[in-house]
Amino acid sequence: DEAKLALDQLLEREIGDAGYLDGYSPFARLKRDAGKISLKSILAEIDKLQRIRQIALPKALFTSVPAHVIQLFRDRVTGERPSEVKRHTDDLRYTLLAAFCHLRGQEITDNLIELFNGIIKRIGTNAEKTVNRKLLQEIKRVRGKGNLLCEIARASVAQPNGIIRDVIYPVASTDTLQQIITAQETADTYDVELQKTARRSYARHYRQMVPPLFRVLTFHSDNAALKPLLRAVELIQRYVGNTFTYYRDSDEVPLADVVAAAWLREVIDVSPSGKQRINRISYEMCVFQALREQLRCRAVWVVGANRYRNPDDDLPADFNSKRELYYEALQQPQDAQTFINQLRQAMVTALGTLNDGLSENKWLTLEPSRKHPIKLSPLPAQDDPHNLAILKREIQQHWPMTALLEMFKEADLRINFTEKFRTNATRENLDPVTLRKRLLLCLYALGTNTGYKRMGPETSSEALRHIRRRYVTKENLRAAIGAVVNAIFAVRSPQIWGEATTACASDSKKFAAWDQNLLTEWHVRYRGPGIMVYWHIDKKAACIHSQVKRCSSSEVAAMIEGVLHHCTEMAVDKNYVDTHGQSTVAFAFCHLLGFQLLPRLKPIGRQKLNQPYKKADDDFVNLKPILTRPIRWNLIEQHYDEMIRYATALRLGTAEAEAILQRFTKH
Repeated sequence: DEAKLALDQLLEREIGDAGYLDGYSPFARLKRDAGKISLKSILAEIDKLQRIRQIALPKALFTSVPAHVIQLFRDRVTGERPSEVKRHTDDLRYTLLAAFCHLRGQEITDNLIELFNGIIKRIGTNAEKTVNRKLLQEIKRVRGKGNLLCEIARASVAQPNGIIRDVIYPVASTDTLQQIITAQETADTYDVELQKTARRSYARHYRQMVPPLFRVLTFHSDNAALKPLLRAVELIQRYVGNTFTYYRDSDEVPLADVVAAAWLREVIDVSPSGKQRINRISYEMCVFQALREQLRCRAVWVVGANRYRNPDDDLPADFNSKRELYYEALQQPQDAQTFINQLRQAMVTALGTLNDGLSENKWLTLEPSRKHPIKLSPLPAQDDPHNLAILKREIQQHWPMTALLEMFKEADLRINFTEKFRTNATRENLDPVTLRKRLLLCLYALGTNTGYKRMGPETSSEALRHIRRRYVTKENLRAAIGAVVNAIFAVRSPQIWGEATTACASDSKKFAAWDQNLLTEWHVRYRGPGIMVYWHIDKKAACIHSQVKRCSSSEVAAMIEGVLHHCTEMAVDKNYVDTHGQSTVAFAFCHLLGFQLLPRLKPIGRQKLNQPYKKADDDFVNLKPILTRPIRWNLIEQHYDEMIRYATALRLGTAEAEAILQRFTKH
């Protein structure tokens, strides 16, 4: 009864809450996305999570309910206003709200971890900018300090027996020399100044997040090596609310594997009596930096999260009982030694082909005298097709100034992709013709950023917003895009386009975005805030998959996600990427998942090839300059079953590809 009352209170307006606009209900506030990375955003997300926790839903409420059913409940209630939710029967209303709170709590927990990681990173980045700016000011303060010291040295060498007043002061006055002495005495080393600046920023501003953050997040790890870090987190939790500068002598304060060696000077204070004490603020900084690294690779997980949940939950729960079926689906042998023998033999054959054909290869040469022996000549640029300009001219003459909306409508009349947009409600009252028209106008307004109000007087903007809430979901959009792409595949003439291909290429492009979006990040290479859109394009220029990513997110995960779950009829067995779309882990998973990864490597010259067995360089003499250590096949044999388990999780989509691949980092 208490939970039902709390759910009903979510739909009531609260007037005058500090930090929120008057007249909004808690339900409307919970639906809002997290803002940009800041202390204000993290405190707002904590308030949301505490509101959901106060409802006290039973932990086993959705244990036996499939995840997609919970998502259907959540999608339905998300598109409704509080007044519409109130009109439902009690059973339906409580079910919808409970599903919403259950999934929204997981999302907010994930957002909190993202904000926490971003803030810890920002503290270090801002400290580096501050110290660099300070150093630049010091250089400007005594202009030409280097030249001045050089002139003093020359004067001293020229007159070693002269009087300082007669030799040095004409070159540099006493005031100038005193400025140099003061600047040198007060200046710390760069690393020490960086640590002090980061600590000061955390203590004065960002430390406010510690008490509320540790009240709502619980950290766990199954790695025994990370027990000291978890004990350090528990110690910080115990001291939340205390004003002590140092920890008590009776407290066990883990330092090894928690505090970096460079930070020991800041963490350990020595009293006048020679007693060592642990400074709380500096220690918290070190713990949070270590915690961020372990959260990113999911060695530490958070209770109640989704992306940052226990990594074991990402794996198929029935793997042990259905092991044979899963191995068969991946077309991999169950015996690890058989797998290794096949892989070793394929590698020996490939190395032999490269070794024997190297002397006749006019594009590739190995020069042992170079630091990077591989020298690959670029391919010559191809000429433009002769008929391309003629084709463009003919199209322009036949269909001049064709409106995009007309093309959009014509595509739907031919393949009826709007039927893929199913409502998340239980019934439809609109007739099919009106629904179809409103769907096209709504999608056009969203896709072109034209807006609902400019879609004409016949259909109101409120009607289009209703379509957006009820019909336009991620799953429906993917189904409609798949229908369009499949229609393109079906209509292609082999005489013009050639036979169907199983190869595609994938890459990302940066788009500018406001920093109020949690996905928005500063792109190191392209500069400026924005997001990345990652596309998979087939060999004949049809887009089969697209996804929005953070600028710092893994392109490897996006590549695997698109190949496995592109929702079209195309069977992909080759995928071309650039340097950022490949890694050692990517090659491993692509091999297990049954498609080839074909990267265009920018640093091709420094690549090395592993030997399939010891002293293989004696058998492949021409490749000797680029052969390195033999592969440790025993490691593959030892972890083969676990690798298949993770590959199966990627294939089935039991978790996001990026969440699974986060575990396979250098940490």
